[in-house]
Amino acid sequence: MTTNSSDWAGYPARWIRTASWSALIGSAWRRPSAAVGMSAAGIALFALVGASAPNHNTLRAPIPWFRLPAMPGMLSEAVTSAAIVLSCLGTLGMLHAHRRGWSPDARLLFRAGVLAALVVANLTPVGSSDTASYAAYGRIAALGGDPYVTAPAHLGGAYAHLVGEAWRNTPSVYGPVATWWQAGAASVGGERPWLTIWALMLANAAVFVATGHLLIRTAEDPVRAGLLWIANPLLIGVLVAGGHLDTLVACLAVCTVQLTRRATRWHHDLAVGGLIGLACGVKISAALLGVGLTWPLLRSGKWRSAVRQALTAALVLAALYDVYGPHALAPLSAASHLVSTPSLWAVFDHFGTALLGRRATAAIVSVLWPVLMLALAWALRRRVPPDAPAAVTVPFVLAFAWVLTAPWSMPWYTALTCALAALSRPGRLTPYLTATTAVLALCHNSGGHGWTW
Repeated sequence: MTTNSSDWAGYPARWIRTASWSALIGSAWRRPSAAVGMSAAGIALFALVGASAPNHNTLRAPIPWFRLPAMPGMLSEAVTSAAIVLSCLGTLGMLHAHRRGWSPDARLLFRAGVLAALVVANLTPVGSSDTASYAAYGRIAALGGDPYVTAPAHLGGAYAHLVGEAWRNTPSVYGPVATWWQAGAASVGGERPWLTIWALMLANAAVFVATGHLLIRTAEDPVRAGLLWIANPLLIGVLVAGGHLDTLVACLAVCTVQLTRRATRWHHDLAVGGLIGLACGVKISAALLGVGLTWPLLRSGKWRSAVRQALTAALVLAALYDVYGPHALAPLSAASHLVSTPSLWAVFDHFGTALLGRRATAAIVSVLWPVLMLALAWALRRRVPPDAPAAVTVPFVLAFAWVLTAPWSMPWYTALTCALAALSRPGRLTPYLTATTAVLALCHNSGGHGWTW
């Protein structure tokens, strides 16, 4: 057998990739039973942290249905980190086993995921204080106030006490749809913030389950879709146990993409645009979905469909924000200059601020990171199978590149990317997506309290 030069050129990269994968998973973790066991252990540890609230990785006000003694700070940090690592390894192991022929019943995966989601949704939120911010903004709106002007600190009382210190003086950065979602929960909770948070957790879990059902029913590979979403212990720990609104964005994205793939008439374009506008009305980052869906239309010459979708999305979003007025966009502008750790821009921001000043550094970052995002999206697109549908893969690579390059990135931001990955076949990018979620989760799991070490 002869070997040409291109085979030798690709050999080092293939060897490194194979060696890295073997080191990460190991021969023992390739077995489905071991992967399932690690996944179950990860979910159990997430639930243990939530049931042992208040601790350093949960909100200060526990949901009272099921409570264990409060867990010491260092122990809760160790248990939460172990939950993330086990969930990551379990997810990687199950996906690897599926690629090698393991094919569990998709209905069984769905039932297991529903059970896990229901357990953690009835416990105190883990890993972030965002649900406390949601509850405070909802309470402000339910009382007739404007959450885009009034910060939780001005609300005062038990609601403000639960909000993380970094966000206590910040008006809402979420869209009007999110505000109405939060206000509905606050109307149920009234003066009891724990009840508002519990309502938000249950509603979020319901959306997570509905998204999982839709994915299993419509994805090319139902088992793979189940492993990437409804039975993904890492996503259950980050999205459901954390109670994040990104679940709603992901659900709307799945509905939008599936409608796009079946669109044949002009009114389908209007529906697609309407769903994109609604998603942006939850979090403005959903605009990535609109850009990702418009690009394939433009390349294929379907200008009319692209224009109809874009105009409808813009009109819906304008109508949503018109309820509060243009000032509702001001908190978004202020938040756009934030830089998180880890981030590609954290070191640049540190030294740039010292040398150039904060405003100049922020301006440079705001110009450079979208360029880097688009360049990375182009590179990732080359790693996706060429026969994969562009209506899925283009939004996927754009959303993944955003998570990797944005100055402010959190583990729950991968919800959109994971949902899109479950719809199709993004090649070998899935393990990197799972690892990215885990790394971000390890860096951001303090329940909003800030680290003590």
